[in-house]
Amino acid sequence: MDIKTQRKMVSILRVLRSDESPMGSERIAHDLELAGAPLTERTIRNYLALADALGWTENLGRRGRRITSAGIREVERALVMDKVGFIAARVEELAYQMDFDPHTRKGKVILNITTFPLADVRAAFAAMDEVFRAGLGMGHLCALAFPGERLGGIQTPKGCCAIGTVCSVTINGLLLRARIAATSRFGGLLELEKRQPKRFVQIITYDGTTLDPLEIFIRGHMTSVAQTAQTGSGFVGASFREIPMSCLGEARRLISEADRVGLGGVLVVGNPGQPLLDVPVTQGRVGLIVFGGLNPIAAVVETGIAVTSTAMCALCDYPSLVDVAQLPNLFSAKGISVR
Repeated sequence: MDIKTQRKMVSILRVLRSDESPMGSERIAHDLELAGAPLTERTIRNYLALADALGWTENLGRRGRRITSAGIREVERALVMDKVGFIAARVEELAYQMDFDPHTRKGKVILNITTFPLADVRAAFAAMDEVFRAGLGMGHLCALAFPGERLGGIQTPKGCCAIGTVCSVTINGLLLRARIAATSRFGGLLELEKRQPKRFVQIITYDGTTLDPLEIFIRGHMTSVAQTAQTGSGFVGASFREIPMSCLGEARRLISEADRVGLGGVLVVGNPGQPLLDVPVTQGRVGLIVFGGLNPIAAVVETGIAVTSTAMCALCDYPSLVDVAQLPNLFSAKGISVR
C-alpha cells in the first residue's frame, strides 16, 4: 500500500478497535467524520473488503465488521512516525474515559492485557502471586479470561488464558475525576534496595515513544521483579508523575482511597517543588512515583514463559475484577490446578 492508502486503512482499523461491538460502514463513516478524516461509506466498504482479505477484520454480516488480533497488530505497527507521542496521548485519553468511583466501587478502570499458554499457568501464577504479595504491582485485583472469551475487546486465543492487570494510568483517572490533572513525565526502571526506592537507572519519556516504556524494559529483559519480590532489592518498572502543589492534600486522600479498594500502587509522594529520587520537579508541583501495572507480568517473562502483552489496553468494569487470591479457584473451576 502507498502511504495515503495506509493512512486511510489504519484510520478505519482504529475506529473498529475503539469499540468492542461490530461496526458497519455507516457508523465508521460517522466516527471518521467526527475525527476530521471523512471517508464515504462506499470507500470504507472497499477498504473493509481489503481488510477482510488481509485477515485484519472479520465480516459478521449485517452486524458489521470486527477487528481481529492481526488487525490490532497492524494498527500498533503501521505508520510508526505518526505515532511518536502516541503513548502520552493514550495516557490522557484513558484517564479522561475512566469513570471509576471509589465510594460506590462502580465504573471502569484501565487494564493491561496479557495472554500466555494454559500449559504455563502454574509457573505464571506462582511468579505473579509473589509480586502481588510483595506489593510491587497496582493493588491486588485482576481480570481473567479463558480460551474463546473476550477481555478488553481481545479474544483469548485457543490454548491460552488472558490476564488483565490494573494499569498505573488508573491513578491518573482517579485524580482527574477529582479535577486534579496529573502530568505523566516518564516510565522508568527503578532500583529498589531493601524494599526502598533508590534511583531510576533508565527512563523513557511518554511523548517520545510509540510503546509503553515498561513493555520495552520487559522485552529487553532488563527487569528483575521476581528477585525484588524475594529479596527486596532489584529493578522494577515504575512511572513518574507530577501534580499541582495545591492539590496535595486531596491527592493523598485519593491515593488512600485507591489502596482501600485494591487499586493502590503509589510508592512515594514527594514534597512541593523538591526533587524526588534526584528527578527535578517543576516549582509549584509535587512528584509521584507509581509502580508499573505490568510488574507481575515482568516476573512471568523472567521465568522464560512466552507472553503477548499490551499495556494501557482497555477499560474494564471494576465489579468484574477479582482478587488475585481468588485465581486458583477460577482456574480450578476449569479443571486447571495452579498449586
